[in-house]
Amino acid sequence: MAGKREKPDEIVSKLRQVEVLQGQGATIAEAVRQIGVTQQTFYRWRKLYGGMGRVQLKRLKELEKENQRLRRAVSDLTLDKLILTEAARGNF
Repeated sequence: MAGKREKPDEIVSKLRQVEVLQGQGATIAEAVRQIGVTQQTFYRWRKLYGGMGRVQLKRLKELEKENQRLRRAVSDLTLDKLILTEAARGNF
């Protein structure tokens, strides 16, 4: 059974909760257990989103969306170029 997927802003807030719990003297294992994820998930999240604020997270989402749009444009232009090259050779 697949687990629930948290949204990136929820992940950032849970990472902050772990930091607060560690500041209060809890171990990583205890803090991670309190937010309801495994240690492996915590370390993966920390690797991806560690130190990010909400503004940085929003900017990351915008950049990923723009990157996807640009990749699509490049692939379309490459396909057009291949079609035109083929037509210019006369190989129909």
